[in-house]
Amino acid sequence: MFIKGFTYGYDGRRGMYRAPEAALSMDRLAALGGDWAALAFAVMQDSFHSTLIRPDYRFTVTDRDIETAVRRLHARGLKVCMKPMVNSMDGVWRAHIAFPRPEWGEKDYWKEWFSCYTAFLCHYAEIAEETGCEMFCVGCEMLGTEPEEAHWRNAIAAVRKVYHGPLVYNTNHGKEANLSWWDAVDYIGTSAYYRVAEAPGASVEEMRAAWERQLAPLAELSRRLNKQVIFMEIGCRSAQGCAMMPYDFSHREFPYDEDEQANFYESCFRAAWDKPWFAGWFWWDWYTFLPRRTPDTGFSIADKKAEHVVKNWYAKQR
Repeated sequence: MFIKGFTYGYDGRRGMYRAPEAALSMDRLAALGGDWAALAFAVMQDSFHSTLIRPDYRFTVTDRDIETAVRRLHARGLKVCMKPMVNSMDGVWRAHIAFPRPEWGEKDYWKEWFSCYTAFLCHYAEIAEETGCEMFCVGCEMLGTEPEEAHWRNAIAAVRKVYHGPLVYNTNHGKEANLSWWDAVDYIGTSAYYRVAEAPGASVEEMRAAWERQLAPLAELSRRLNKQVIFMEIGCRSAQGCAMMPYDFSHREFPYDEDEQANFYESCFRAAWDKPWFAGWFWWDWYTFLPRRTPDTGFSIADKKAEHVVKNWYAKQR
């Protein structure tokens, strides 16, 4: 497996995937020369300690939206990894979803939450199967849930009954070695928002050296588990200083800087491209509709130097 991919549609809302603007955005995505798209969308729970996951019919993308998006991506020659995600309406990052353990009270909150989460996964896994998606992601950055090994194994087993393609789980950078149930999925996935600069304006070679240090533990984990690693999320905003914290989306005061974003992309391509244990990228992220604001200091690479970096690398053969 070697994935030349991008994440698509995370900002999508009900009806957007079927809009003409979405088709135009997909055209531009396909023109990057990649061969995969991760179709990412979120369903909500009320708070980080809620046990019920449910769509908000005002905003949540519908099954029809998802089926349309998969069909359109396939029509443009892109394989699809379906990536349903859970977010919390109180704004708490999904990594903090957690509950008291059964011995702390009468109610087994984990059992209740995983019952709902397994049904959530299987619903979208059925759609992935029916629409011919080439991969399915069973979770993203669910750090608080990851110690619940038995529940995760049961959930993944249920998904395998309805979806017969490869499965990946997406943990967070620096946490890859903590997971005890990698054997239950086919690929090691991570959100690779590693710090690769010590100051704003770092060069490509400085970032590449930092990448080599970050990649070494992943190479060892891949060797030990005999599984390839996928960067299920990775990216950097076009803002000065963001290579120091590429996961950041909140510091809007940082000045616009295409070079820092482009250097982040170039350095990662140079460091990871030829690694046999590495299975590729789903860069974060390609917007459902192309950006209308310029300059855009977000993660988008449309009309920026990083777009040319991606095209140059995706035109190569590994």
